[in-house]
Amino acid sequence: MKILLLILLLAIALLSFTFISPAVAAETSKAAKIFNSNCASCHIGGGNILIAEKTLKKEALQKYLKDYDTNSIEAIIYQIQNGKNAMPAFKNKLSEQEILEVAAYVFQKAEQGW
Repeated sequence: MKILLLILLLAIALLSFTFISPAVAAETSKAAKIFNSNCASCHIGGGNILIAEKTLKKEALQKYLKDYDTNSIEAIIYQIQNGKNAMPAFKNKLSEQEILEVAAYVFQKAEQGW
């Protein structure tokens, strides 16, 4: 009986490590690391420390990014590449792949409500 209980506890422990929640996985992803290194200083938690209303929340992205409702990822990519006002352009700092990953990350987090 003790061996069976031990095996059951070990199986539960293995399953809990095997099936990490998507939220935890997203935070440790390459895209999250790129975001944290380049964007989080102004956009921590999807906010905006410089212009409070221009957050990375879905409603603000819809309001402030051209064509967000028709092509969300492309609108975010354009903003990351070119910047605007206080936001610098990242097209010469990040690779195209990194920009795509960060755009997908921002889109996913906006859809989830940050």
